[in-house]
Amino acid sequence: MNLEKKLRIPYGVADYIKLRQKSEYYQDKTHYLPLIEQAGDFLFLIRPRRFGKSLLQSVMECYYDINRRDQFDELFSGTWIHANSTDEKHQYMVLRFDFSQVSGSHLEALQQSFSDHIRLATDEFCYSYEQRLDPIFINGLRQEQQPDNKLSFINRHLKRLGYALYLFIDEYDNFANTLLATEGRDAYQQLTHGRGFLRDFFAELKGATGATGGALSRLFITGVSPVTLDDVTSGFNIGLNISLDPSLNGLLGFNEAELTELFAAFGQNYAEHKPLMQQWYNHYRFSEEVKETITNSNMALYYLQALYRNGTPPKELIDTNIRIDYGKLRHLIQLDRKLNGSFEQLNQIINQGGITSAIKTSFPAELLANPDNFVSLLYYFGLLTHSTETDRGNPVLTIPNQTVRQLMYGYIREAIDDVGLFRPDLFKLGEKLRDFAWDGEWQAFFDHLSEQLKAHAGMRDYLNGEKMVQGFLLAYLNLNPWFYALSEQELGSGFVDLYLTPFYAKYPEMKHAWLIELKYLSKSDDTPKKRTELIADAKEQLQKYRHDQRVLERAGHAEIHSLILLWVGWELVHTEAV
Repeated sequence: MNLEKKLRIPYGVADYIKLRQKSEYYQDKTHYLPLIEQAGDFLFLIRPRRFGKSLLQSVMECYYDINRRDQFDELFSGTWIHANSTDEKHQYMVLRFDFSQVSGSHLEALQQSFSDHIRLATDEFCYSYEQRLDPIFINGLRQEQQPDNKLSFINRHLKRLGYALYLFIDEYDNFANTLLATEGRDAYQQLTHGRGFLRDFFAELKGATGATGGALSRLFITGVSPVTLDDVTSGFNIGLNISLDPSLNGLLGFNEAELTELFAAFGQNYAEHKPLMQQWYNHYRFSEEVKETITNSNMALYYLQALYRNGTPPKELIDTNIRIDYGKLRHLIQLDRKLNGSFEQLNQIINQGGITSAIKTSFPAELLANPDNFVSLLYYFGLLTHSTETDRGNPVLTIPNQTVRQLMYGYIREAIDDVGLFRPDLFKLGEKLRDFAWDGEWQAFFDHLSEQLKAHAGMRDYLNGEKMVQGFLLAYLNLNPWFYALSEQELGSGFVDLYLTPFYAKYPEMKHAWLIELKYLSKSDDTPKKRTELIADAKEQLQKYRHDQRVLERAGHAEIHSLILLWVGWELVHTEAV
């Protein structure tokens, strides 16, 4: 990497040519190109949002484009592939579609936008290769009106001119996912089944991959889930899904060595920021067979950009661009304005910090409510990732980091609000949380939360067990930015139900830490004797936890407080500091 020029941090940059021309930092991933070539001709890669999929396609486009032979040194000098190029370097005409540019408020508008995008991309293709294409090809392609017919024409006639085609499709499922979330299952079915225009397009693409003597030689598709491809190809039969390939775990994102190099390039010491970055941005594994963890590249560059400009980490550690809109999950966790089993499963995952489940490589939208499929979708969205543990031979998925944990708590709150179950005054709740965190005034927060529950009768039916109550509390305790609200499962079994530990990295002056033991009785089991027994048990447990090394290490200089919360059904009937 040539560091003589003043480097720029490539936050949000997805155009490889601009990145090189403007001296943006490039973390060399070109050693993966031979692995991708060897994996197969027609490939499909899923990664979460903002992980660098578009930049990867741009790099590949530049490397394989026959028109960029004279730019090889300019674009790839200093990279691994420059000294280790493959036989397929600059051997293809490349055509790239970016379906994130397709938009519309209804199906007809989407179809028009899709047609326009394909037309513009194929017109640009003709312009780029004008010196290599004859007028018959160019005029014939422009006369074709339907996207699938344009694709068919290119595949049939380009080979006649002696050229092979490398087709890239970026964010293949973008507008389909949006349609599913906003317009519902029926509109999505019209798009992806029968004679839906997206299904017709992929049917033509499927035919092109198997056509004898066709020009389409390589295909590389990226997206955020396998759902749409399963639907438009009747079972994911268009190519090889390489998303779980252990050799490609580090294809996107940064490992620790790459982060160290990245920070050093801008005069920063990664080791000083490693604990905070690991807690908030790290711990992605894209195969159960690997140990190495990956940091989201967008998150890392967001952090570094603030550090480089201001000398301090970003004030808000969660980049707004990384958020998955709750609307993309709404149709999964509610039905007819009622929360369904997927909501309960999401709540359970948050409480436990993960779940035991294998990853499905393909499933249709109509089966998203299936528990295994829902968990797999959370994995593909980046809300779960592989841990290094197994449970009776089955892989264990875990919430990767604090950023994702905060997002998931937000989804719980939004879902509860969306169906009208619980709509507290979040401003007042935030004020009570501030006093709780900074002044140790805990009673007002729980009193206010209890009063709000009394005013929202619909929420009471959902607080029907200790884990549901715990998940509810965590969702609203995590509104605060001042301390981490950790559950027993996050800290290890045999531990306190909730531990509120100061966020010293941002607020070193914090003075309070909280151990909270939660006890629950159903209304049918409620007796004065059982209440007394549970309170006594809680006091005994809290006394033991106060001296636990995990508590002392995280509390630092803060005073450690102990609280008992006793719930009977949905009612908080007893609070006590001990």
